[in-house]
Amino acid sequence: MNTKFDLSIEEAAALLQAEEVVAFPTETVYGLGADATSDAAIAKIFAAKGRPNDNPLIVHIGSIEQLPQVVASVSDEAQQLMDAFWPGPLTIILPKQAGIAESVTAGLPSVGVRIPAHPVALALLQTVDLPIAAPSANVSGRPSPTKAQHVADDLDGKIAGIVDGGATEIGLESTVIDCTTTPPTILRPGGVTQAEIEAVIGAVCMAVSLEQAESTPKSPGMKYTHYAPSAPLFLVKGDRAYFAGVIADAKAEGKRVGILVPEEQAASYAAEVILTCGSKADLPSVSKRLYDALREFDAHDLDVIYAEPFYATDLGEAIANRLQKASGGRVITDKHSN
Repeated sequence: MNTKFDLSIEEAAALLQAEEVVAFPTETVYGLGADATSDAAIAKIFAAKGRPNDNPLIVHIGSIEQLPQVVASVSDEAQQLMDAFWPGPLTIILPKQAGIAESVTAGLPSVGVRIPAHPVALALLQTVDLPIAAPSANVSGRPSPTKAQHVADDLDGKIAGIVDGGATEIGLESTVIDCTTTPPTILRPGGVTQAEIEAVIGAVCMAVSLEQAESTPKSPGMKYTHYAPSAPLFLVKGDRAYFAGVIADAKAEGKRVGILVPEEQAASYAAEVILTCGSKADLPSVSKRLYDALREFDAHDLDVIYAEPFYATDLGEAIANRLQKASGGRVITDKHSN
């Protein structure tokens, strides 16, 4: 397949209506879109990404008027969240409408839906006038794409086209909240924080990631390793002296080492490749830069990557979640620290 770059809104809409797959920008990451009512179209998403079939997709719509095409009912809490955060980086899980393809929801009776807050995405969704399922536009397991070039690097020749909207603003996927449970449950942290949600609807639960192979997750980002660079990534929990010692030990073994740290710590370490991911004093800068940095490591033929962890406060919850997934749960901990 020849992938066409710099698609216009009209060209992209026509391809989507013809059951092709098209990448487009949102405020979170680039999505890989296909008609959410067509199993044939959705199959092309899974084929292009190499995505497991039990990993459900999020449906994107261009206006609240399209919502009845996707969901069968809306709870009071869900309506409050829509009023507060849509358009925006919040996906809400609700009972699915019969017209949504079974492959979108991995056979589950629920579906995740959102209205993105990106002018290009909204223009495309309103032009195509279809609910569009759109996971991140990358090979499954790789860091999500925050630039059109990232999409091309992973999917050139595998999809019909790419709409280039520049770098994404947030850089991490949407928060996913399940409003079919009481109280609602956050399944994936993202651009809307737990505190912001609770300010609107009161207390909610935070889910733990699924590990059981037989379980079908209700949200993407729960079950599988995601966002990973080619070299194994380890989170290092300890002070700077301990982190420096971990690096030194790896270098003594002849390994090429990369490190991922906030700007404030970049001068503290010595390694073959040192990449920064924004400032700890400015967490939005970290979320915007994180996936770009993880992809950048692949150009350096590294044996191992070490990263400083982030902690679960506000947007730090989402950043910590993505790093934990990118590491596959690999953590090196200073057992002598408090």
